[in-house]
Amino acid sequence: MDTQSYKTVSLNKATVDKKWVLIDATDLALGRLASRVALVLRGKNKPGFTPNVDCGDNVIIINAEKVELKGNKMTDRVYTRYTGYPGGQRFSTPREILDKKPTELIRMAVKGMLPKTRLGDKLIGNLFIYTGPEHPHQAQNPKTIKLDEI
Repeated sequence: MDTQSYKTVSLNKATVDKKWVLIDATDLALGRLASRVALVLRGKNKPGFTPNVDCGDNVIIINAEKVELKGNKMTDRVYTRYTGYPGGQRFSTPREILDKKPTELIRMAVKGMLPKTRLGDKLIGNLFIYTGPEHPHQAQNPKTIKLDEI
């Protein structure tokens, strides 16, 4: 028996095969979309997943303003941030965030599902979110996928 076939293969920056993926966020639940996108960004859907390497794909999300939240989450959920100044605690609902900057709601949800390390900071750079159906990444020939295919 050949023992080489049992050798664990760890990917590195040079051996990773990164692709471009396109996801349409129209009428998709925010949490389900964010968890699947985080999975693809991390590379956990690939057989050669290595936890300490950026082996995930580049993800393009279009129609970010059409993402939906079930129930009363659009008005009842509250996001808290702090400006850094005394009395600088600010609160906002998903409705306010969608009205002001629709891409930020998806970015916050995906970032929360990635590792809180330097690798997680690099992985969020592989996410491109756009309002509307147009995006400037046609030259990369992104493959359109559906959430249930991941």
